Amino acid sequence: MSAFSKYLTAKNSTIAGGVLLVLYLLKQRIRTRKQNSRKSTEVVINTEKDGKKDRAAVDKVFFLRILRILRIMVPRLFCMETGYLVFIASMLVARTYCDVWMIQNGTMIESGIISRDINLFKTHFYSYITVIPGIALVNNFLKLGLNELKLRFRERLTKNLYDQYLQGFTYYKMGNLDNRIANADQLLTQDVEKFCNSVVDLYSNLSKPLLDIGLYIFKLTSAIGAQGPAIMMAYLLISGLFLTRLRRPIGKMTVTEQRYEGEYRYVNSRLITNSEEIAFYNGNTREKQTIHTTFNKLVDHLHNFIFFRFSMGFVDSIIAKYVATVVGYLVVSRPFLNLADPRHLHSTHSELLEDYYQSGRMLLRMSQALGRIVLAGREMTRLSGFTARITELMKVLKELNAGKYERTMVSQHDTEKDTAEKLMLVPGSGQIVNRDNIIKFERTPLATPNGDILIRDLTFEVRSGTNVLVCGPNGCGKSSLFRVLGELWPLFGGHLTKPDRGKLFYVPQRPYMTLGTLRDQVIYPDTCEDQRKKGISDQVLKEYLDNVQLGHILEREGGWDTVQDWMDVLSGGEKQRMAMARLFYHKPQFAILDECTSAVSVDVEDYIYSHCRTVGITLFTVSHRKSLWKHHEYYLHMDGRGNYEFKPITEETAEFGS
Repeated sequence: MSAFSKYLTAKNSTIAGGVLLVLYLLKQRIRTRKQNSRKSTEVVINTEKDGKKDRAAVDKVFFLRILRILRIMVPRLFCMETGYLVFIASMLVARTYCDVWMIQNGTMIESGIISRDINLFKTHFYSYITVIPGIALVNNFLKLGLNELKLRFRERLTKNLYDQYLQGFTYYKMGNLDNRIANADQLLTQDVEKFCNSVVDLYSNLSKPLLDIGLYIFKLTSAIGAQGPAIMMAYLLISGLFLTRLRRPIGKMTVTEQRYEGEYRYVNSRLITNSEEIAFYNGNTREKQTIHTTFNKLVDHLHNFIFFRFSMGFVDSIIAKYVATVVGYLVVSRPFLNLADPRHLHSTHSELLEDYYQSGRMLLRMSQALGRIVLAGREMTRLSGFTARITELMKVLKELNAGKYERTMVSQHDTEKDTAEKLMLVPGSGQIVNRDNIIKFERTPLATPNGDILIRDLTFEVRSGTNVLVCGPNGCGKSSLFRVLGELWPLFGGHLTKPDRGKLFYVPQRPYMTLGTLRDQVIYPDTCEDQRKKGISDQVLKEYLDNVQLGHILEREGGWDTVQDWMDVLSGGEKQRMAMARLFYHKPQFAILDECTSAVSVDVEDYIYSHCRTVGITLFTVSHRKSLWKHHEYYLHMDGRGNYEFKPITEETAEFGS
């Protein structure tokens, strides 16, 4: 192909690239108009504040964030992570020296071929064969170090985040009290993995080119002078600043991509979790619409991201790769094309050829290393997106563990008095006093986490041995009362006297069956070690099952150490009775029974309540069964309009309640 035809091909390629960029900009304009026109019909799942959360750029804030996370992943100066960082650095140095040796040795092999010097060819050819195992070992040691470091970083960061996430009730607060983080599972799994991989890859992609540049500058300065490497470094600085400016949107687009991925995963998990209810409603069409809307939002964003990366890749390839190579050719050819250069007077044609090959290849490798550093800026911008998300998660976890949360509060537009009273409700302003054998509310407002008041002034006292039946319509505050008792919800004022958390036990209508053995279902959340410390034998556990008429389960399932999916293996009534056996095992001072015997026969229910009284467990019961009134001394009735009654149960009230 002639030089002119090559010129035409290059020109046509440039024109084609320009046309594609124009088409991309037109596509973006049309897509933006479509999105604006359908904004009102989009399903909003994530409530994150986009303007606040999407801030992700390679700036001072980014470096402070990543240093904070690195302190977690590399906790000490002398640790395995530091060892792997040093090991990777040494392998990178070894690989750079291998590259330099390969250039020099390859040049001598080619020189031997061109000059027909068999001895020169054989010497360096056999040298090449000899070092092949060593070079292969260096390359694979480098891969081993990188993969191990990624895994260790992920292990450190994941354990640290889960230590905070599963501290107390933080996992509950994040999903129910605080609305800053949506789809925490996405952050704790996929985003942590991508962040760790991105950090290690960036370390490798920056360290190797920097080592290459340092070594090649030293070699080239002695070969062609300092001016050539200086020109290349100046080009690096200018092109790097220009490309970094162009790549700024990548960080924000990465954050948005991960958020949309989380939303898409969330709607799919909701479908699986609530499949039975959706099937009863024949809601497949509606759920398909929701999933398609969420998926289309993700696809639209990914289309935009792909075209943006295409346009950036086009510019990157020209500036960081091809123009850098052009500059390299100009720099390396300068001393050879200058006939006044001293090397023309003292070097043979063969020596000039060797010098040119070595200098050219070294400068080419240096220009490629410069290009990799420029392109590493793109990965750093993407890393800033993951860093912003991980940092936000760490911030929210820290604040939740400190008792602070942010949530959209209910706005009231009633009288000035109501507004003033509303403003006085501060989450966590109430006082909790831990004391055994008593539950006492003193002028305590019962309110939801977003500030919706259910009862303005709740006052009553219950001592051990006095069972209380809690009744009222749906939404009156029964569950809210128990969440405050369990310290899941904050206290907005007043005083609450109650035993420690471990002396309160909650039995829901749909009991939770953990992953594990049959024994684990009875002793949850204890472990086998906890059971041994308490001195409770398997025979006693068998008695607990017999008390709730579940003794046959032990033989049916094959023993205490049988592992099953107990949510599916046990029927609804068996799960409720298993939860009561769990209650007998823990023997708390107070137990909250929330419709937990709805699938149990009346005779078994009577025995369970009688046994609770015998072992000294005081009960708060939510139930609509008339048969349960005889097992309680007081009732707490909430009318759903902010009023309540706490009175002894008599024949008249029992008849009224039923």
